Amino acid sequence: MTFHNLHTHGFVRIACAAPRVQVADPAFNVAETIGLLRRADADGASLTLFPELGISAYAIDDLLQQNALLDAVLAGLARLVEESTSLRSVAIVGAPLRVEGRLFNCAVAIYRGRILAAVPKTYLPNYREFYERRQFASGERASATSIQLCGQDVPFGTDILLSASDVADFVIHMEICEDVWTPIPPSSFAALAGATVLLNLSASNVTIGKSDWRHALCKAHSGRCIAAYAYSAAGTGESTTDLAWDGQAMIYENGALLAEAERFAAEPQLILADIDLERLAMDRIRQNTFGDSADAHRDRLAFRRVSFALEPDRISDLGLLREVERFPFVPSDDARLNELCFEAYNIQSHGLRKRMESARVQKIVIGVSGGLDSTQALLVAAHTFDALGLPRSNILAYTLPSFATSKGTKANAWRLMEALGVTATEIDMTPACRQMLVDIGHPFAKGEPVYDITFENVQAGARTSVLFRLANFNNAIVLGTGDLSELALGWCTYGVGDHMSHYNVNGSVSKTLIQHLIRWVAQSQRFGVDASAAMLDILATEISPELVPGEGDGPSQKTEDFVGPYALQDFNLFYITRYGFRPSKVAFLSHHAWSDATRGDWPPHMEASKKIAYDLATIKRWLGVFVRRFFETSQFKRSAVPNGPKVSSGGSLSPRGDWRAPSDAVATAWLADLERIPDE
Repeated sequence: MTFHNLHTHGFVRIACAAPRVQVADPAFNVAETIGLLRRADADGASLTLFPELGISAYAIDDLLQQNALLDAVLAGLARLVEESTSLRSVAIVGAPLRVEGRLFNCAVAIYRGRILAAVPKTYLPNYREFYERRQFASGERASATSIQLCGQDVPFGTDILLSASDVADFVIHMEICEDVWTPIPPSSFAALAGATVLLNLSASNVTIGKSDWRHALCKAHSGRCIAAYAYSAAGTGESTTDLAWDGQAMIYENGALLAEAERFAAEPQLILADIDLERLAMDRIRQNTFGDSADAHRDRLAFRRVSFALEPDRISDLGLLREVERFPFVPSDDARLNELCFEAYNIQSHGLRKRMESARVQKIVIGVSGGLDSTQALLVAAHTFDALGLPRSNILAYTLPSFATSKGTKANAWRLMEALGVTATEIDMTPACRQMLVDIGHPFAKGEPVYDITFENVQAGARTSVLFRLANFNNAIVLGTGDLSELALGWCTYGVGDHMSHYNVNGSVSKTLIQHLIRWVAQSQRFGVDASAAMLDILATEISPELVPGEGDGPSQKTEDFVGPYALQDFNLFYITRYGFRPSKVAFLSHHAWSDATRGDWPPHMEASKKIAYDLATIKRWLGVFVRRFFETSQFKRSAVPNGPKVSSGGSLSPRGDWRAPSDAVATAWLADLERIPDE
């Protein structure tokens, strides 16, 4: 089914090869190239990159000026062209070519029996161990715009982009080794001209520490150009007369490493990764300075586009060769998670510190329910007051039980407040809520068990009212607790409850991240053993608004029964708001992330009971809930949220920040796309 095909969702698969070569033996090298090209084709790659001068070998010095060798290179290219007629993968190989009485170090693109282009190297290193100007001329000096190669008229020059006519945004640029080591690589201009997949055919001998520098170059360049950057260096078999080779190959996408080959491998290496062309294109649209830079350099962007029809497999389920993290707001790597938690706490804390200083207050008021959000906000407050040198007793924490407050959550609220040493108070909101219900003539006031939205919001409103009056009374500000996930789903009462405060430190923090932030603090025991024990009990409690009475010590309402699993909804939130993906693509990614609980990494220290899988039908169901609530029913709440710091790159719904939208939009377009998702 086409839904499960990666090409349906804006991906393209590319490969990098590090073949075995034989010095100055084009016939052998072409045979090795063909072998790897067939492997890449069988693995569904639409493009396969090979190293610099891979047809002749790189480290052969003056042998490059021998016609016997150069003739053998042409014969090898002809064989490769013939072999390519039955393959779906564009082959990008390196070869020395004679053009107009000069020799050029070239990247040659071959597809389905056609040589698409030959691009000469621009920058020729002539320092330390490199003497390329002895053999080659720079592509900048070439006057020819086309050459005869293997009986074909082939576009030639440094101004060429390869553009797939039938795959949106698949635009390829080729540069060679030293080109990316220069202050302004040729691919910079190619990216501004529309290239999304930047290729580097490299030889690059290895020295101690050079691998890290290559990584740094490729990572930074792919991020700066908002592009994929694939790099393939010479390896096994190159001459070691004076140099050594490690066969490093890597694929980056917008600063993220997708795949890397084993270095110093005895066997030829082939790595593959799926590039998200749609994501790159959308990011370029959002980052308006990318277009501004293109405008500023328009005199350097006169590239010729060579069009070709890729005709990829659009039917088969080819899988997805990239990691899709289940929790986009929560890294699965322990070190990264530790760093993220450190940064998140400090962002929240510094935001609150500045607000208190500007408001000229030394006290805050906070409602503590014994749930996740108020726990996180209270921990941030404690951290902030410690940093300011203020006593934690200036944190005026109130637990405000009413009709539906469970014994367990109230007990946890008290345990946490006492362990943190804040000023803890309990105000029973039941009388005030009951009087309001009497005043408005609600059936509950007459003894009828009617637990409607009015009943729920009377409690939320009463709590907010008393918190604001307490702030007035104590010359303090009300610290908000509502989180990003609830705001996205509209799971907050307009004007009161978690929606309103003087300042909200959690407004840009997703529910899934809040859970890990609390766990991180608990495990560090930075607030003591008793506080950590309370936090762990809070983490183990069912998420609930506690606005409808129930039985027993636990909450009667389960939030995720209404709005869906936060794990899925945070996934939906991230990809829809950060990248603007359509629902069908989000479901495709979500299915790859969540369909198999045994596949991929989970965030560290996560409970085994929460390591579950979701099938496509479940993913589709809750994605539909998200789409309706996010696009159609909840924007008016987001248009009126209090101030709070942006914490993560994928998460801010403030109308003064990342997200601006009309309050009266309809979700028709998104719901129509949702129907493209099958149930299995």
